[in-house]
Amino acid sequence: MSSKNRFKTVLLAAMFVIALLAFPLSASAEEKETASEAVSIKNIEEEVVETETGFYYTVKKGDTLWDLSQRFSNTPYLWPDLWSDNSQIANPHLIYPGQRIRLFRRTDIEKEARPVIEDKPIETKAPPIEVPEITTQEIPEAKPVSKTYRYAAIDRVGFIKNKALTPEGFIFKVREDKKFISAGDIIYVSQNESNPLIPGGIYTVYRTLEPIYDETTGKFIGIQHYLLGVVEITNTAPRFAIAKVIRSFSNIRINDKLMPYKRRSINIVHQKSREGLLGKIIVAEEHNLLIGDRTIVFIDKGEDDGVKPGQYYSIFYQDKSSIGQASRNKIPLDAVIFGKFIVLHTEKTTSTVYITATNRHIAPGSRICTPLE
Repeated sequence: MSSKNRFKTVLLAAMFVIALLAFPLSASAEEKETASEAVSIKNIEEEVVETETGFYYTVKKGDTLWDLSQRFSNTPYLWPDLWSDNSQIANPHLIYPGQRIRLFRRTDIEKEARPVIEDKPIETKAPPIEVPEITTQEIPEAKPVSKTYRYAAIDRVGFIKNKALTPEGFIFKVREDKKFISAGDIIYVSQNESNPLIPGGIYTVYRTLEPIYDETTGKFIGIQHYLLGVVEITNTAPRFAIAKVIRSFSNIRINDKLMPYKRRSINIVHQKSREGLLGKIIVAEEHNLLIGDRTIVFIDKGEDDGVKPGQYYSIFYQDKSSIGQASRNKIPLDAVIFGKFIVLHTEKTTSTVYITATNRHIAPGSRICTPLE
């Protein structure tokens, strides 16, 4: 999946003004705000308008496309995507208060990574669910091998591990000293004397992000490994190797790391879902505050919980209410299914999944369960 496609999966992602490498953007919608300012989900919902065609944001004093991308998708480097989707912005250096820009093109059913077989539409309401267990009906056996889900961007799907991988080396220089590294660039990589890199070897470039903790319990979840591209070793020296970037998924930088490339099949065989599974969404791969369909996210269940690639699961919410004004005891109401996803990759305690459909926004912490018939 290109950065453009990945960005458009974000329910309320934003794009923004061209960032000059050597200079901060001087042109803004008057008085630039700091991109690091925290924005709550409540504030975002108040600022964004949903229509039949998508989700729109009205530019305010101090906005730039660069800042808005950092604000809504937690990365500023996806700014070109929305500019190309908003033809009314003639000059990406200049946006003005009152301009209406589309953050996300609405699509309730996933279209780009199409399954080989026709998928069932999501249910809008499920039978009552007993808390904390979710009761499911009998699930049919796994589909035949010929029935698969095709996901062409599987090589760029990252993961969360309990412990960070030990890198095979790291990038310490790029030829011509470029600020950002992309396909075709020549890079210099450190190598371990005990495990030297070999000419012709293929490696995935990745970056480890800050440790992730459960927002409710504070429990350590793991280290996110964010995949950036693929390189091929062309030559070696005693302490370093020379490599060429043959694929770039995102901006590669100095100090990014290398791990052996493992080819993944783009055809994901449908598997029987684990019965009685109950968990939650940890975070989106791009750390979006709000999540839409065609988005990569992580869940807090993995191989140890019986989760496998090719399984489908549902996303639900369940309100509670008291009966009568005098009653203080709240009882759980029926569970409402509003989204679904397919598992792409699993680790011991976490999995990487792809949101195939949703009819409302998803936030980190949203609950998941085995599909109900």
